[in-house]
Formats: sequence, structure tokens, C-alpha cells
Amino acid sequence: MQQADLPPILVSTLDYERLSTLIARTPAAQFPGAAALEKELERATLLSPEVMPASVVTMHSTVKFAMQPSGEEFALTLCYPHETAGDAGKIAITAPMGSALLGLSVGQSIHWPTPGRQQVTVTVLDVIWQPEANGQLTM
Repeated sequence: MQQADLPPILVSTLDYERLSTLIARTPAAQFPGAAALEKELERATLLSPEVMPASVVTMHSTVKFAMQPSGEEFALTLCYPHETAGDAGKIAITAPMGSALLGLSVGQSIHWPTPGRQQVTVTVLDVIWQPEANGQLTM
């Protein structure tokens, strides 16, 4: 994936700090996609949570997205690994799709590798709920 092929992303300073700590503290065997997430964080434009647009996927956002080539659509909440605990309505940031979604805005797409070296295209259809837009800045 070339840098020019990647859509611009926005990440809150709070999410950046928490995710950087998660990457540093999680053993590589438990987080094989850590390097990809770290690259995403490095290229992100950082904003304070108070000015984050409501159309951006942040941690704890509930997002509707589509995956190609399958065409499947999902509505999931982006969470930290310890928060998913078997909840089918959540996706961990440590999952390839979780890392792909972070920072994207409604209408944006990104090509992302999955286990088995396949590529999928993830497109954000809607940010159904975002903590920053709902005054929950420290969630």
C-alpha cells in the first residue's frame, strides 16, 4: 500500500495516546496487526476530541461499513480488546477491520490486508454514534 493510495484520516489525541500505549504493551503474538495500526497512527492528523467531526470513526464509535468484494455490511462498535468479550456487536481495534476503520470519515474507503494475505476494501457508510459528538470525551 502506497502512502498516496491511502485516504486522509483523523484521530483524536486521546485515542492516539491510548492506542500508542496499547501497541507498546501488547505482545506481538496477541496483536499481529500492530505495525499496520502504528503506521496509520503515524500518518493521521491529530485533533483534540472536542473538535472531532461527528462523521469520523473514533474509538467507541458505532459505524456502519461495507466490505468488498463480498458486499457484506456491518454495524459494529470499535472497542479496545478487553471490551469486546464475546459481544457480536463490537469489533476490537486489534482486528484487521478495526484498525482499517479508525480515523475514516463517512464515504471514505481503504484497502486493507486480512489474514491470509487477501485485500479487502472497507467503506464507511455511516457513523451511527460517536462519543465525541455526544459529549463523552473521555470514554
